[in-house]
Amino acid sequence: MFRRNVLVLAAIVAALALMFSAGVMNYRQRRREQQARVQSWKMQLVPADGQAGAAPDASSAADFPAGDDGYTTPLNGKQAPNFTLQNLSGQQVSLASYKGRPLVIDFWATWCEPCKIEIPWFEKLHDQYASQGLEIIGVSTDDLDKDDPAKLFTEKRAISDFVAKMHMNYPILLGADSVEDRWDIDATPTTFFIDRNGKIVASTVGLAPRDEIEADIKKAIGGGATS
Repeated sequence: MFRRNVLVLAAIVAALALMFSAGVMNYRQRRREQQARVQSWKMQLVPADGQAGAAPDASSAADFPAGDDGYTTPLNGKQAPNFTLQNLSGQQVSLASYKGRPLVIDFWATWCEPCKIEIPWFEKLHDQYASQGLEIIGVSTDDLDKDDPAKLFTEKRAISDFVAKMHMNYPILLGADSVEDRWDIDATPTTFFIDRNGKIVASTVGLAPRDEIEADIKKAIGGGATS
């Protein structure tokens, strides 16, 4: 009996290890595919003379593939999963602390060219709808080497420099890898629009038109409103 229990336990452990390994491989494959797509987008922005140009602006939006209109995140209509992540100052920030406010949660990265188009839109929309309680949170999906303090410092500084250069006027959180599975993040940018009750009322994957983003912000502001 004892030997059989040991064999059953060993089989369970082996199965769990295989599942974990498959999950890691699938995640890494998605990241490689995503990086390849981004690289192809970057190549589209290189002028004929071969010299890299300035960061893309809103007029460059047509150069990028639009978001997948056929994709619907399974989180739509559900409560936003809570998380606690560090901001650029090292402080812990909980999503639950924003309860009662309409939110935009944008998963982005410094290497994401479409993100550079959307970010100025978010900055202006943040100011435009701040009086109605809108909050925007950017969650960086940049890789962080948590096992190498010196490298981690350099990586965080690079993100901070990017945020300053882009004049991002909303909180930036780090460590997206710890929440990407719960938030079903397969591509960058991915953006969620959350009403005052914490329900996800809309989402976009990839570069979405500015008008669509603004319409989804209005859904978040109007959704869950109390009289």
